[in-house]
Amino acid sequence: MTFTFTRRRAAAALVTAAFLVPLTACGGDDDGDKKPEAAATTSGTPASADLTVLAASSLTDVFKTAGAAYESSHPGTKVTFSFAGSQELAAQVKQGAPADALVTADTKTIDGLKSDTGTPTIIAKNRLVIATGEGNPDKVENLKDLADPKLKVVLAAPEVPVGRYSEQVLDAQKIDVKPVSQEPNVRAVLSKVELGEADAGIVYKTDAETAPDKVDAIEIPDAQNAIAQYPAATLKMSKHAEAAAAFVAWLSGPEAQKILQDAGFQKP
Repeated sequence: MTFTFTRRRAAAALVTAAFLVPLTACGGDDDGDKKPEAAATTSGTPASADLTVLAASSLTDVFKTAGAAYESSHPGTKVTFSFAGSQELAAQVKQGAPADALVTADTKTIDGLKSDTGTPTIIAKNRLVIATGEGNPDKVENLKDLADPKLKVVLAAPEVPVGRYSEQVLDAQKIDVKPVSQEPNVRAVLSKVELGEADAGIVYKTDAETAPDKVDAIEIPDAQNAIAQYPAATLKMSKHAEAAAAFVAWLSGPEAQKILQDAGFQKP
């Protein structure tokens, strides 16, 4: 009897062991299930990324607001902007400067970078105004007044989008303006007028609105004006492709569009 009982206990132990092996294996499967879940998270848009966005000078103020809003709604993501004239940004892209997205003030510049960017999307539009000193001391009323040789007029260089737009509107009206200087970006034009180093200059409407206490904005009639378009695109050199694409897509969304339009930009 003792022998039989011992054999039965041994058999029971073997059966128990047999059940424990699958249970242990199941525990291993649980760990395995967790690994694919982590991989799925990694394959989606990164939870955090440090993005560098090259942006036209005329976007300086509004993009600071937009960047803060984006970071607030995308915890862990940091957006750093590098502002310059669109032509300077294009040169940086061609030289391989590390960046994730690009926003220019014209389509011509970004069209010249097709091999370096994703498909661009127009996110906003803008228009030109004549900026004068506060109170418009020289009584500038229209584009024709800019041809007055006694007036110190500053324009952006023709290779800069706002300079090219300015040239277009002046040529269309057959107005010959001899600028005292040609600046590398629109903010430099605005600064010259703000500081009194120029009597007038042609800038974007949104730029003039950033300095209401220092300059007056003289409207240019629609029939004589030019409309600037702002295309945004990801850069193929980006190390954060999905996060960059998410930011560019966000720029066309309702939150970013409200920020842009509140700053005076027109709908795309």
